[in-house]
Amino acid sequence: MTRCHLALILTLLVLPSLAACNRSADAPEPPPPPSSASLKAIALDSGADKTELARKIDRIFDEEAVGETRALLVLRGGSRVVERYGEGYDRNTRLIGWSMTKCVTGIMIGLLVSDGRLRRDEAAPVPAWSRPGDPRGEITLRQLLQMRSGLRHTETAEPVYNADTARMLFLEGREDTARFAEAQPLEEEPGAKYEYSSATSVVLSDIAARALTRSQDPARRRRAVDTFLRTRLFDPAGMDSMVAEFDAAGTFIGSSMLHGTARDWAKLGEFLRHGGSVRGAQIIPRRWIEFMRAPSPRNPGYGAHLWLNRRYPDGSAQLFPERAPNSLFACIGHLGQYVIGSPEQKLTVVRLGHTPSEQREELRLRMGDLVALFPSR
Repeated sequence: MTRCHLALILTLLVLPSLAACNRSADAPEPPPPPSSASLKAIALDSGADKTELARKIDRIFDEEAVGETRALLVLRGGSRVVERYGEGYDRNTRLIGWSMTKCVTGIMIGLLVSDGRLRRDEAAPVPAWSRPGDPRGEITLRQLLQMRSGLRHTETAEPVYNADTARMLFLEGREDTARFAEAQPLEEEPGAKYEYSSATSVVLSDIAARALTRSQDPARRRRAVDTFLRTRLFDPAGMDSMVAEFDAAGTFIGSSMLHGTARDWAKLGEFLRHGGSVRGAQIIPRRWIEFMRAPSPRNPGYGAHLWLNRRYPDGSAQLFPERAPNSLFACIGHLGQYVIGSPEQKLTVVRLGHTPSEQREELRLRMGDLVALFPSR
C-alpha cells in the first residue's frame, strides 16, 4: 500500500468524527426520548403529536422541578386520551381538591338560585349582618361569588398561622368556620375591590345550609347539604367518589375540603365545559355557568368562583393567556391542583399533586405547554 493510499484511508476514517463534532457545535442536542410510562399513558389519538405529548407528560411528572404529581388526566372530546398516576396512586384514589372545592360551592349556590331559594343580586342572607346600620348587610351573593365582598381577609401570610385562612380552618375558627368568616369587618366598600378569600366561600357554604334547613343542629345541616350536593350534582354528573368535609357546626368547608378521584375531578371539568349539562341533560341553567365564566368587573382573570384565562390588572396570570383560548377556565387549588376546561379545544385536563409554592410557576408553565399542544376546533 502506498503512502498516498494510507493517508486517504485515514482521512476517510476520521470524517464521521469531524462531522459529529461540527453538528454538536452548530446544533443543540436533540431532546431525550419520552419515557415508556408516558407513552403508555397515551391511550388514544388526541390530535397532538404523540412523542411531543409524552415529553410534556414527563415534564409534569418531573419531581425535581414541580414536586410530586399524583395524577394527570387529559380528556379530548369527552374521551380519556391521557391517564397517568404517580407511585402509590391509581384511578380509585381519592385526592383532595383544596381550593378547587370553591368551584363546587359556586355551582351549589347556582342550583339554589335556580330553585328560587336564593337571589344573586339581593343582600346575602347572613343573620350576623342583618342588624340595622351594619354595612355588611349591603353585600350581595354576586359580590361574594366574585371575591369582592370588601370583608377583611388575609389569605396567606408569613408565618402561615397569621393568615386568616389558617386561623379559620385549623386554629381558633376550626369548630365553626362560618362564624369566624362572618365576624370579619369591612375593609372596603362592598363590590369595590377584588380579594381572593377562602373565608368568602365558607360564608357561601353557610348561606347554602341556611337555605336548605332552618335547623342549626350540626347533624341536620351536614345531612341537608351533603344530600343536596349528591342528588343535585354528584350523582347526575357521575361523580360517585366525591366526599365533602364539614366542621363541627355542620358547615361544608366549601373553600377547600372536597375529595375525589382524578376521574371524578375530570367529570367536574366536563360538566363546566358543557355549560352545566351531562349527556344532553341540563343539570343547572346554562346561564349560571356563563356567569361563572364571565370576568369579574374588578379582575378579568377571575369569574364567579372560577379562574379565567386572562391577565390580572397587574399583568400577572394564573393560567395561560396568549397560549390558549380566552374561553379556557380552571378550578385551581393549593399545592398545584388543576381542573382545566377549554371549550374551543374540546379539552379537559386534571393535575393533582403536591407542588411547593416556589415551584408553582414552573408547574404553571409546564401545564401551559401541555394545553398548547392541542389544536382548537
